[in-house]
Amino acid sequence: MMTSRCLWSDNDPLYISYHDLEWGVPEHNDESLYEKLMLDGFQAGLSWITILKKRENFREAFDNFHPECIAGYGDKEISSLMQNKGIIRNRNKIECAIKSARAFLTMRDAGDSFDSFIWSFTNGESIQNRWQKMEDIPTETLESVAMSKALKSKGFSYCGPTICYAFMQAIGMVNDHLITCFRYKQLKS
Repeated sequence: MMTSRCLWSDNDPLYISYHDLEWGVPEHNDESLYEKLMLDGFQAGLSWITILKKRENFREAFDNFHPECIAGYGDKEISSLMQNKGIIRNRNKIECAIKSARAFLTMRDAGDSFDSFIWSFTNGESIQNRWQKMEDIPTETLESVAMSKALKSKGFSYCGPTICYAFMQAIGMVNDHLITCFRYKQLKS
């Protein structure tokens, strides 16, 4: 019997694994949330498979996305990252990741949980959508617009409403698997 998946998962084994094991699974670890938000920012204007293929390179280049390390990056590290062919070499996106690491640490130092902050936009619950076709899925919502505005007010960059919605999908804040996808029922809360 053939497994029914969301159409975007394509036939690429890496994409299928991401779809089947990660996408839409609720995430609550602060540093994992930071990493996923940064990767969604790097993805802007590109396909997600490009990021997936480079994810391990990103992790190596960005000190496993530890905000404490990234926040200390200066000209030397930026120059090194700009030479790294294993990642997306966009200076603006690199600088935004550094700025966002600093904002993340400012929140943490103030005693704020990034997880609690992020999940507050859905009252700590996954929104269970019931999409029948890919074209029904929005690229942004009121929640992603509010999240984008709040993140920017805290000093984060490269986090517009569309990036925030993709992030919400990735971390399970919304269940946007098609109702015909086997993962939809598995992730339905």
